[in-house]
Amino acid sequence: MKFVLFPLDPVHDVALKMLNRELLKRGHQTVLLPPDTKMEEVVEICQREIPDFIMVSRTVGYGAAELLARFIDVLDAAGLRKKCKVVVGGKAITKKLAAELGYDAGFGERTSWEEVIAYVEGGKFEGEKVTIRKTKRDITCGYTYEVRDGTFKELLDKITDQILDWAKDRTSPGIERAKIKEKMLEGEHLLEEYLRLCDEVVVSYFRKNVLPKKVRLITEEERKKFERLVREINFDGKILRHGLDKPLVFVQYGTGCPFMDAMHIKVSEAWGADGVLHFDPSWGARCEGLLEGSLAHEEDGSIITLENLKLIKSALSDSTLWCVRAHRGLNTPEIVLLAAHAGADLTKINMVYGSLNGGTDPERLTVDGVYALQLSAKYKLPYDIPTNEELGGVPAHKAFAGMLVVAHLGVKLGARPILKPLFCYSPDVMINDYMKDNYVDYNVAKILALRRIMDAPIWPGEPIGFMTHTEDRVQSAMTTALHAALASSLGLDAITIASTDEAYARGAISVTARIDTLRAIAEAFRFFGHAKIEPTKKAEEYADKILNGIYETLKKVAERQDFVAALYEGLFGTREEGANPGRAGRGTVRKC
Repeated sequence: MKFVLFPLDPVHDVALKMLNRELLKRGHQTVLLPPDTKMEEVVEICQREIPDFIMVSRTVGYGAAELLARFIDVLDAAGLRKKCKVVVGGKAITKKLAAELGYDAGFGERTSWEEVIAYVEGGKFEGEKVTIRKTKRDITCGYTYEVRDGTFKELLDKITDQILDWAKDRTSPGIERAKIKEKMLEGEHLLEEYLRLCDEVVVSYFRKNVLPKKVRLITEEERKKFERLVREINFDGKILRHGLDKPLVFVQYGTGCPFMDAMHIKVSEAWGADGVLHFDPSWGARCEGLLEGSLAHEEDGSIITLENLKLIKSALSDSTLWCVRAHRGLNTPEIVLLAAHAGADLTKINMVYGSLNGGTDPERLTVDGVYALQLSAKYKLPYDIPTNEELGGVPAHKAFAGMLVVAHLGVKLGARPILKPLFCYSPDVMINDYMKDNYVDYNVAKILALRRIMDAPIWPGEPIGFMTHTEDRVQSAMTTALHAALASSLGLDAITIASTDEAYARGAISVTARIDTLRAIAEAFRFFGHAKIEPTKKAEEYADKILNGIYETLKKVAERQDFVAALYEGLFGTREEGANPGRAGRGTVRKC
C-alpha cells in the first residue's frame, strides 16, 4: 500500500517519522512530508501519488479543529476524499474529534503502533495486553548483619549483652498479656486473666460493652459490602522502578477506618506501591490492653485488633508487603503477635524511639522490646527500626546509635532487622545548617556511615522528604520524587513515601494526593534510570562526623553499663535535643 504522511503542524513530526519507519519495515511505500508544508502542496503530491492512506498528525492543540476541518475540505474539493482514506493522529486528537471532522479514523496519545498498523492493513487489533507479575520480596535477603568494624562490634556486644542480662528476670503487664493472648489464639479461654492486666477502658469494653470515645463497631452489613467491593476491584498492576531492582515503595495508612484504609491500599497498589504500613492511634499506645472486633475510629490511626488486621489483610494483593507498627507503646509484644497471626510480613520495633519520643517509660519499653524481638524471631517477622531524628531535633548520630543497638540486639535473638534512617530536612539539620546548599550530601552521609558499620538492609522513611513538603501538591510530589531518586541512586532497599497532602491535609488524606506522589516517583525513576546522583565532598565529611558521633554515643552507653539508665540520662538524646523519656507504664516492670 502507498501512504502520504503529512504533519499538519509547524514543527512536530516525530510520531510520523516513527510511523514511517514501521510502515517501511512492513514493505509499504511512503512519502513523508516535512512540517509546515502547505495544504496545496500536499494536495498536489496526493493527486500525483494517489495514496491508499493520507496520514495526518497534529500535536499543537491551538486551532487544531479548524485546521483539520479545512484540510478535509481541501481534499474534498480536489476529489481526493473519495479516492483515499484520511487518518489523523497526535496529542491533540481524540477519536470523537476525528469522526466529527470527517476523518476515517483518529488516534490519540498513547496509541500503539500495532493499533494503527492493524487499522490500515485491515487486521484485528487485540489490544496491547501486558501482564505484569509482581512478586513479594524479602527485604532482608542477602544481608549478613556483620558488624564491619571490630571497635563498633565490641561496643554493641557489650551494650546488648547487658540488656539481655538485665531483661532475663524481668517482666511486665505487656509481656504477660502477650503470653496469655498467645494461648487464647490457640483456643484457651483466658479472657478474665487477660483483663486483670488491662486498663479500665479495655475492661469496660469487654464487660459492659462500652466503646471508647469516637470508636464504633463495624456492622455485619458493612462488612459484607466491603468484601463484595474488594472482590470486584480489578486493575492492571504497575511497577514504578523502570527496570530497577529497588527501592521498593511503601505507603503508610491509618485513616481510622479499615474500609477506607483498604481503598487507599488498593489505589496505591494500582499505581505501583509495593508495600503498606499500618499506623494505629496514639492513645492505643498508652493504654494497657487491646480491644477486639471490627472497629472504626473517627480520628487519625486505625485501631489494632486481630479482626481489623485480618480485614485489611483480605484486601491486600498477594505481592504487597505489609508492615504493622508495634514499637512505641504498652502493647508492643502483643501487636507483634497479632501481626504475625494476621499474616503481616514486617513489624516495627525501636525501644529507643518509643521511650524517648513515643511516650512510653524507658524501663518498660526495654523489657517489652526484648520480648517483642523474641516474638519477631519466633514468627520470622523482620522488623524495621525507625529513628527519632524528625522529632524535636535528636542528632542523627544519637538516633543511629540507638537504632544499631536495637538491630544488634535483634540479631542476637535470631531476628532480622532493617535500618530505617530518615531522608529528611530534620530539626537537627536545620539547627546546624547541614542542608544550606543541598538536600543530597547529608542524606548520603547517613547511608555511608551506616554501611561502614553494619551489613544490613536500609529503608529510609518515614516518610522520605519529611519537612521538605509544603501545601503545594506539585512541590510536595516533586521533592518526594527527588528523595526517591536519591534512594535509588544509592541502591537502597525500600522507601516510605507520603501523599502530597499528608502534612497539610487538616483531615483525611485524599486518594488523589496519594496518586500524585506515586506518579511523580515513577517519572523520577524513569528520568534517572541507572544514572547516579553525585554528592559533593561534604558528604564524606558529614559521614565521618556521624560515624564518630555514633562511636562516642555507644562508648558512653557501654561505659554506663546500664542501657535503661542511659535512656533516662540522655545519652541517646537530651531533653534539649527533643528526647523526653516517656511515663506511660512507669513502675510496672517487676522481677520474675
